[in-house]
Amino acid sequence: MKAGLNFSVGILAAIIAVLGTSIFTVDQRQYAIVFQLGDVREVISEPGLYFKWPLIQNVRYFDKRILTLDTSEPERYITSEKKNVLVDSFVKWRIVDPRLYYVSVAGDEARAQTRLSQTVNAGLREEFGKRTVHDVVSGERDDVMEKMREKADQDARKIGVQIVDVRVKRVDLPMEVSESVYRRMEAERKRVANELRSEGSAEAEKIRADADKQREVIVAEAYRDAQKIKGEGDAKAAALYAQAFNQNAEFYAFYRSLEAYRNSFKGKSDVIVVEPNSDFFKYMKSMGRGGDHAGK
Repeated sequence: MKAGLNFSVGILAAIIAVLGTSIFTVDQRQYAIVFQLGDVREVISEPGLYFKWPLIQNVRYFDKRILTLDTSEPERYITSEKKNVLVDSFVKWRIVDPRLYYVSVAGDEARAQTRLSQTVNAGLREEFGKRTVHDVVSGERDDVMEKMREKADQDARKIGVQIVDVRVKRVDLPMEVSESVYRRMEAERKRVANELRSEGSAEAEKIRADADKQREVIVAEAYRDAQKIKGEGDAKAAALYAQAFNQNAEFYAFYRSLEAYRNSFKGKSDVIVVEPNSDFFKYMKSMGRGGDHAGK
């Protein structure tokens, strides 16, 4: 009885083991290829639970996601100007035909990347050889990338792969060329700076000359206006003097003499040397006689 029970348990365990090797799952991020005695039996692209024959069938999985092929070192290319440039690029690719991918590269990702790398490098070498450094750096960079993607995709389809994108991360000149280019750039910048300084100095001289000219004109016009106003004032004063003289010549002469006295003796230390009989003291003498006569 015990032997029969052990046999039943053994049979059950064997059945469970067989079922465990017969069931497999496919993730949504994967393709699955079912092989039967080494030949491709079925390609599964949808996720789910599947069954296979134990012992005679096996399953291999392949990534369905977009993969990246990034160069470890920049590649050297020659432009249409016969100038060397160092190009750092990367490729985005994915498997679209698992059966063809397995047949072409035995499902080996390293072999697939080697094939893609050779294709992309050849295409970039051809495209860079048609263009100048300026074109590949900025002018036609997007056009180069799009044409390169199309060409690489055509070849990649032969191994069941799609090229999603090809991008150039950086384009540099080799070190031996960069130094000479930098020296030329520096010389050119210095030349432009000197030209700008010369133009600035000439413009400054022009502005200063124009300012001096305007200053001279303003001073001359101000002097002219001042002389005109002064002349008008003198003429008006002369007219007033003439009018006063015509009204009372004796009073006018007396008033003018008083002004002369006041201007001559403004300070206590002022001294004037004239003859006693000078006409300067005419009205002082008259006032003296008038005072004596009044006293008498």
